[in-house]
Amino acid sequence: MTVEGTIVETVDAFHRGRFHLVQPKGIGHRSGMDAMLLAALVAGEGPMRVADLGAGAGAAGLAVAARIAGAEVLLVERSPLMAAFARKTLALPSNACFAGRAEVLEADVGLSGRARRQAGLADDVFDHVIMNPPFNDRIHCRTPDALKAEAHAMDDDLFERWIRTAGAIMRPGGQLSLIARPQSVAAIVDACGRRFGALEITPLHARAGEIALRILVTGIKGSRGGLALRMPIVMHEDGLHAFTPFVNALNNGLAAYPRLPRP
Repeated sequence: MTVEGTIVETVDAFHRGRFHLVQPKGIGHRSGMDAMLLAALVAGEGPMRVADLGAGAGAAGLAVAARIAGAEVLLVERSPLMAAFARKTLALPSNACFAGRAEVLEADVGLSGRARRQAGLADDVFDHVIMNPPFNDRIHCRTPDALKAEAHAMDDDLFERWIRTAGAIMRPGGQLSLIARPQSVAAIVDACGRRFGALEITPLHARAGEIALRILVTGIKGSRGGLALRMPIVMHEDGLHAFTPFVNALNNGLAAYPRLPRP
């Protein structure tokens, strides 16, 4: 743990120490399992270009880079402070094996058209776009930490703006992946509209019989395929606190969660 000015920062290990993240302590959003599950939605091998929208310190995008040797990752973050932490993360010696395949872009994901392109987000570039948008209603977000509130609270049209950007910067046939609360499913499907088809939605439950805490969503740019509801993922077996072996593998970068085969 180090102290820089009034901000305390930590260096945290992910994927069982295969990469590390510099994060602020006590302010802002601290990455954890949501980011690792989001990263697991990117499957495949070989060269690919990945954009992590709202990347924070870079957890999800760098989890992809650490697992897939051919992945080049752009970490897009609006907050100057969090973008600085992402740059510190890339400068860690322990991340040297993939740091050359990742870069940070300080830009607002909600920009559109010429403003977005001028900010550095060009059209039709990426094979994958991943996002973990702020998904709490502002009325329910009472934290006095302004940076954390920004990271956790969503505007009414957030999914429309973020998914619009994803559709613009992704090549045809590329994959959108996101993690969100189940309450946002209608807004997500609506925002995908004609931009993304063949949507696959996976509910994530803490234990069997409990309500879903999150949903994992993927879609393909330009596809006209229908929506599929996948078998739920259950994180813990009854009476146990440890993750199931499958969830543990996803969380630690030992496995991906690929899309279903389709004709």
